[in-house]
This record gives sequence, structure tokens and C-alpha cells, in this order.
Amino acid sequence: MRKKIYILLVLVSVCSCEFLKTSDEGSPIARVNENYLYLDDIEDLVSEDASQEDSTLIVQNFIKRWATQQLLVDGAKLNLGEDKQADFDRLVQQYKNDLYSKAYIEALVERSVDRKVSFEEAEIYYNNNKEVFKLNEELIKFRYIHVNENIIDFDNIKKKLKRYNSEDRKALDSISIQFKSYSLNDSIWIKLSQVIKKIPSVNSENRNQLLKKSNFVQLKDSLGVYLMQINDVLVRNDTAPLEYVKPTIDQIVINKRKLEFIRELEKDITKDAIKNKQFEIYN
Repeated sequence: MRKKIYILLVLVSVCSCEFLKTSDEGSPIARVNENYLYLDDIEDLVSEDASQEDSTLIVQNFIKRWATQQLLVDGAKLNLGEDKQADFDRLVQQYKNDLYSKAYIEALVERSVDRKVSFEEAEIYYNNNKEVFKLNEELIKFRYIHVNENIIDFDNIKKKLKRYNSEDRKALDSISIQFKSYSLNDSIWIKLSQVIKKIPSVNSENRNQLLKKSNFVQLKDSLGVYLMQINDVLVRNDTAPLEYVKPTIDQIVINKRKLEFIRELEKDITKDAIKNKQFEIYN
């Protein structure tokens, strides 16, 4: 409240007392021809933690920008022809109508369109459009461990990672705190480009080792040894697996639902308006 009072005092100092009159819109703080700027227009302009100097500068700059814009608009109205002004008015009205319509449609879509896509529905879309889901980069399923070359029981760790039965999984997970980094979830598809970023030892010369299904790869760098077991591989132009593209399919299906809902909405809203005598076309 004290801040607001201070702002008002600042404004009074920059405005002529002749124009500080009240109206239905509140207390005016500035005027350009027949256009007034009111205290309510700048009430939230300054944050509570702003200093008095900053508050003064912010308010004065806002008033100057407002005045400049009003003067430019008034000058345009004097210099532009009536036809041009009418065109602008139509554009403004159309923009306003578009904003209202868009906001209303988005609210109805948000409330009415189901955003859950079942696996069965995604699978149907996938099977009918497989030609669309061609890969433009390599994918692999793999697990890896980055360890110190001198880690205790190195050979046993390597053996467990390659074999990887249920007991091996538990054993490796229990000692994972000893690994520099690791990923044991080999059931998901990963872009090879992401693997290259994650594992510096992979380069243009040895990357093809990761593109051989069931291959075991061991790469060494100055920080240790990377042990990698490749489970599966997909290369460019292969059909992307459903589980990999399902998020994309989900969005496609949801967007189709939205478009269908909007088409039906536009059809029904006009039909209902005619039925209720809200919309008539005169011959």
C-alpha cells in the first residue's frame, strides 16, 4: 500500500493537475488528446521489492511509451484514409473473434477429448502405417558397465554381464556402487548417437562393433574399461519398433481425435443455432 501511494505521488509530479479528475474508469494519471491512462493500468507494474528509484524509472518510462504509442496512433488516424482505417478495424475485429473462438474451442477440447491411447489402438495404427515409421538412425538394445581396470573380481563381473541370468542381475545390481557408470536395463531401444555421447570410447572406428547383434564389446580408455553386451540392433530404414514410436503414435491419435471433435463441434453448433432460431440466412 505504501508503495502504491509512493507511485501515485510520483505520477502526480509528472502530470498536470488539470487532468487529475475522477471518472467511471478511475483516477487518470496521464492524457494524450482524448485518451487517458489510469492508475489501475499501472497498479501491478512495479514489484513490491523494487526500490523507489527503480519504481520511479519504471513508471515514468511506461507513461512515456504509452504516450508515444497514443500519439502515433492518433497521427495514423489523421493521415490514413478512411478505407485503410476500415481495413485495420476489420483485421482487429477478426483477430479478436479468432482469439475468442480459439480459446473456447481449446477449453472444450481440453474437457472433452480423451488423451489416453491404449496399446491395442496404437498397435492398429502402427500396423496400418508401418511404411511411415522407417528409422533414420541406428537403435540398439544393450547393457554396459564402466569399471576401473583393476577392480576386484573383474573377470567374474565380465562373465556375469555377458551371461546375465537372474542371479547375475542381482549380483551386479548389489555391487553397482563400485561402477563408474552403468546401465543394466537392456529391454529398451536407445539411439546409437546417444550411446556415443555417453561412452567416449566409442568412435567412428569402432562404432560398428555396437551394430552387431549379440556382440560383446570391451573398450578401454584412460578412466577405465567399458564392458558392453549388445542384445539387438536396428539400422537405418528398418521399421521402428512399436514400443519406440508409441509416444509419437499417441500424439497422432490424440490430434486426430481433436480434429474430429472440432469438425463435429462446428457442425453441431451451427445446426443447434438454426434449430434454436439463433442463426438465420435471409434469402
